[in-house]
Amino acid sequence: MDLSVIIPIYNEELNIPDLFDRVKKVLDKIDVSYELLLVNDGSTDNSIVLIKQLAAQHEFVKYIDFSRNFGHQVAVSAGIDHAKGKNISIIDADLQDPPELISEMYTKLKNGYDVVYAKRRSRKDKNIFKKFAYKFFYKLLSRIASVPIPLDTGDFRIMTRRVVEILKKMPEQEKFLRGQIAWVGFKQTSVEYDRDARAQGEPGYSYKKLFQLALDGITSFSNFPLRFATWAGIIVSGISFLLILYALYSHFFLKTTTPKGWASLMISSLFIGGILLLSIGIIGEYLSRLSANVRNRPLYIIGETNVSAEK
Repeated sequence: MDLSVIIPIYNEELNIPDLFDRVKKVLDKIDVSYELLLVNDGSTDNSIVLIKQLAAQHEFVKYIDFSRNFGHQVAVSAGIDHAKGKNISIIDADLQDPPELISEMYTKLKNGYDVVYAKRRSRKDKNIFKKFAYKFFYKLLSRIASVPIPLDTGDFRIMTRRVVEILKKMPEQEKFLRGQIAWVGFKQTSVEYDRDARAQGEPGYSYKKLFQLALDGITSFSNFPLRFATWAGIIVSGISFLLILYALYSHFFLKTTTPKGWASLMISSLFIGGILLLSIGIIGEYLSRLSANVRNRPLYIIGETNVSAEK
């Protein structure tokens, strides 16, 4: 099989029919053997019903139905684990990423690249706060990450089988796939596009989930927060030591006593306490991720699927 297209699904019943028609039209035009692998991530609407109907009508439609919601990145990871194509494409179901771009990405892949990712030239999202948050996150991550991660890119991309086989060997519980793919290396390039607004339905990523994804990306590919905690501790300790020296100098040499007031005491105590709590929180985030990986629970549980075990 030439191409597997992985599509994570979470409450996308309104978009599935149009999504299927557009993706199928593109793949038929490319003229390759393909499969559509839809991963239902615990949807609470009729998404799985529509998926099963498509699977019954078309042999190339495969599906995985989770036992509950495990998250977008895990759903994509399940698709990667079970995809059978020589090349694998990932696209979301909300139609913000145009399926028609797969054709151009596939052509570039065949020119000797291992990864072709879609880079957003602009966003038509009406939420100004989200636009700012995305831009800030990507710029921050590009500065502190241990490997260069392309700016303004999501999971919409196409890659070769050898990249996929390496991804399958990465056991992290907190997945940040765009970072993992950048870490793999090999020859990578981009295709630029203008991102549309969501077609229908509500976004699957709440602010809480977006924050969690950002946290996963930062803690998975940067030690900067730990270094920040270390340097903050050093700086605060240095300031405290200088204040102690000043107090002793004032008392013994200037014969003046530092004014007794709760304001200065409270400010310094709260400042030092805040730095300590922040540092403990940062260390706790890294420890929680280590703990999750040590427990080694299954990344996801499949309730039902029509994907055969053979590859």
